Amino acid sequence: MYQDETLTCRDCGREFVFSASEQEYFAERGFQNKPTRCLECRRARRANNAGTQYYTIVCAACGKEDQVKFQPRGDKPVYCSECYRAQRERF
Repeated sequence: MYQDETLTCRDCGREFVFSASEQEYFAERGFQNKPTRCLECRRARRANNAGTQYYTIVCAACGKEDQVKFQPRGDKPVYCSECYRAQRERF
């Protein structure tokens, strides 16, 4: 139903992929507009607004680099947002 789509970030100008799973997530939540910022710029904007600190991690499932709001302890696997969502859906 959904297909990956390449968009351009309005803040940094880089291209980013609006994945099929993200599109499904947006549709489930009733969001009608596509994101205009890449994930990094969205997080940076939220962090600036909320004073939140993010930590860079390497996903235990796919190896992709991502950022999380908590400081990983190292004794449990940490997943990127996409893999975390997939893990939750399985249970």
